[in-house]
Amino acid sequence: MGRVSQAQAQENRRRIVETASRLFREQGTHVSVADLMKAAGLTHGGFYKQFASKEALIDEATRHAFAELAQHHTTALEQRTGQSDTAAQQALIDAYLSVEHRDNPSDGCPVAALAGDMAREPGNHEAHRVYTQGVSDFADALATPDQDGIIRLCTMLGALVLARATKDSPLSEEILAAARTALTATP
Repeated sequence: MGRVSQAQAQENRRRIVETASRLFREQGTHVSVADLMKAAGLTHGGFYKQFASKEALIDEATRHAFAELAQHHTTALEQRTGQSDTAAQQALIDAYLSVEHRDNPSDGCPVAALAGDMAREPGNHEAHRVYTQGVSDFADALATPDQDGIIRLCTMLGALVLARATKDSPLSEEILAAARTALTATP
């Protein structure tokens, strides 16, 4: 079998990173390289042509997930041009604490999806650094003159994690609704 072109190699790498980003958010970073490559539609042997180690892929996939989160927030805010900051914040809270977001972690927030994995990562890994910066940036984006961004993020994150853990019960939607209400109540 012949060598792939540089353009094809770049496309394969992009596909691996995007697939890993989704699978890690859905299943955790313990997903095997073989399963990941199968999901990307590539052979297991091709992994080490692209990455020195699985840790290198975790680093890059984490960076990719946070870049997607930042782009999503930027796009959402641009679409709400002309609306008040309060309305834009409300839309973000409603989307984050929705049943759709609860049920689709692979396309969702890396803060919630990767929290457990990052808690087990050594602090000197690039993925841990990227995660920490992403949490800080998200909290900054959530801050309002009336509410601290870290408190808002903790409320949203905790509610989403608990809603996912109780997904098959009425409590799940109750948790989401209670958090939405608490975050939008006027102080």
